[in-house]
Amino acid sequence: MTEATDRFFESLPARAPGVLRSPVSGTMQIALWHGSHTVHWLVHLRPGTIEVSRDRGPADAIWYTNEDLFDRLVTGRAQAISSVLRNESSFSGDVVLLLLFRRFFPDAPGTRDPREVARAQAGRLR
Repeated sequence: MTEATDRFFESLPARAPGVLRSPVSGTMQIALWHGSHTVHWLVHLRPGTIEVSRDRGPADAIWYTNEDLFDRLVTGRAQAISSVLRNESSFSGDVVLLLLFRRFFPDAPGTRDPREVARAQAGRLR
């Protein structure tokens, strides 16, 4: 398990009130593998709160991915939905939970809000 991944999961409860604003609730199991070793995280998502544990249990959705890809996700160097579409990871169950959980991942380095870019360009044209 990488340090970036550990820090990511540790940070989730403090960040949840700002990220989890929708009325969606559910449990997601995240299985991260490295070689023949798999680490499991159980994430309970509720409006404004999240609980994270290293347990396994019943879940509404399961996401299987490797540790290297997850490390790239938590550092903004990869995108969750793209990884599933490219078969770099797999997901089963309630897809709304993945859409909700991906909000915790950072934007890619250097990403700017398109509105800021448009304002800057408009200012240069004057």
